[in-house]
Amino acid sequence: MRLVVVSNRVTIPDRHEKATAGGLAVALREALEKYGGLWFGWSGAVGEDTRQVQRGNVTYAVTDLTEAERQSYYLGFSNRALWPIMHYRLGLTEFQRSDYMGYLGVNRRFARALAGLIQPDDVIWIHDYHLIPLAAELRRRGVTNRIGYFHHIPWPSADVLGALPFSATLVRTLAAYDLIGMQTELDVRNLIGGLVDLCGARQEGRRVRLGARETLMQAFPIGIDVEAFRRLAAASVRRAVTPLRATRESLGERKLVIGVDRLDYSKGIVQRLEAFGQFLRSHPEQRGNVSLLQIAPPSRSDVPEYAELDRMSDEVAGRLNAQLGEFDWTPIRVVKKAYSRTALAGFYRRAQVGLVTPMRDGMNLVAKEYVAAQDPADPGVLVLSRFAGAAQQMGEALIVNPYDTHEVAEAIRTALAMPKSERIRRFEQLYHVIETTDIDWWRRRYLEALTGVPLSTGAVEPPRKTGTRTKGDSATRRASRAKGAAVPGRTDTKSRAVAAGHKASPHPGDAGHSTPVR
Repeated sequence: MRLVVVSNRVTIPDRHEKATAGGLAVALREALEKYGGLWFGWSGAVGEDTRQVQRGNVTYAVTDLTEAERQSYYLGFSNRALWPIMHYRLGLTEFQRSDYMGYLGVNRRFARALAGLIQPDDVIWIHDYHLIPLAAELRRRGVTNRIGYFHHIPWPSADVLGALPFSATLVRTLAAYDLIGMQTELDVRNLIGGLVDLCGARQEGRRVRLGARETLMQAFPIGIDVEAFRRLAAASVRRAVTPLRATRESLGERKLVIGVDRLDYSKGIVQRLEAFGQFLRSHPEQRGNVSLLQIAPPSRSDVPEYAELDRMSDEVAGRLNAQLGEFDWTPIRVVKKAYSRTALAGFYRRAQVGLVTPMRDGMNLVAKEYVAAQDPADPGVLVLSRFAGAAQQMGEALIVNPYDTHEVAEAIRTALAMPKSERIRRFEQLYHVIETTDIDWWRRRYLEALTGVPLSTGAVEPPRKTGTRTKGDSATRRASRAKGAAVPGRTDTKSRAVAAGHKASPHPGDAGHSTPVR
């Protein structure tokens, strides 16, 4: 079996590149290197070049887009129609028929180029909302291979998606896939509902029949490389990079609240800044004692809505600093640049509160990175939006409604005042969840379901939610005690065991994190 991965953007690694710990790109690259394979997609450049490059066991096949294609396929339909409607932002959705035609045209061109590279035993794994119709285009060209799709962002309900012109036509193309993976069970239910309501599909449990085809829908919550990120954070204590060292010196003994997001309206950055201002106004005794660091590298700056968000975040931060700051203390720091994973791991470990409050998010891996980075003996507290996919797994965080600035402000106060014993208890349960559903678990579980071939044995199924004991939880704890596993850094005998079997995956037929709909 050879694996073919298709994604909107493909970066060809340098021959001497040292892989960055964690991340979707690394996980996919590892799978490709293991099975041998092909990675196909847009080069990120505007032009007319198409090329293939061999790196070890992986062939990278990339193609440029013309400027017209970039405008219609990428900036137009993908980012100004699909992205906002998938995040429930109907008011920001802008639809142009020419953009939709360009979107379909690029998918047809990708399918034409890819079809000539596919071998009979290839398994094809397509990512990104940019490529929803790609399987249907491949089927038209006679490709009969197993094809799977993973949708990384939320999937809205049928009444929301139905507001998009041609939504039924677009959703119908999903029937060309053999397996569709979503981040959460809610996304699976919404997708099934859309296929039934908009396209007249027939539902049979987790399978949907449309015409002659049957497609399996299943939730696969994506994870991170927990161990690698934990090591980065621990190393930051000994070898602090320059930005982290400067932050420590400027903060002194003050506490730190941190937010890390792309500058995107789905992340709720402006609302988060307002909530921190509300926290300081409601609790004046905290002024001078705590600061918010918001890291927000720019994203899609050539889309007008993003330029407006850039302006608004500066305006709100400036106003709050002017109202609440002192000559020797700046309440809010907004830094609009990207940092290395090493630096981010250090920032997370230094912060007493991780503020992850998107208005809507498929998963949000910052929440998992923040937990992985914590000192087990003195961890910080995660404040998490109920509308992030991660909230379905991470129930021991402080779950908030990001639209309610007062609720978020009070969660910050609760987090800063939480006793150490309670912080440790919550951390241990959260760490258990993210370790047993790490990026390797996600990759193995998806490929098992797509290929029907078990890639590992002896797996322990992780819990559906934290804080709820199940029969599976007990088995996991027994397995952990037998192997002597523990939360990193904990040596006391009372610490909770962390599952040691997270690198194994259940058989694809197990119920697990799938969504049986009756």
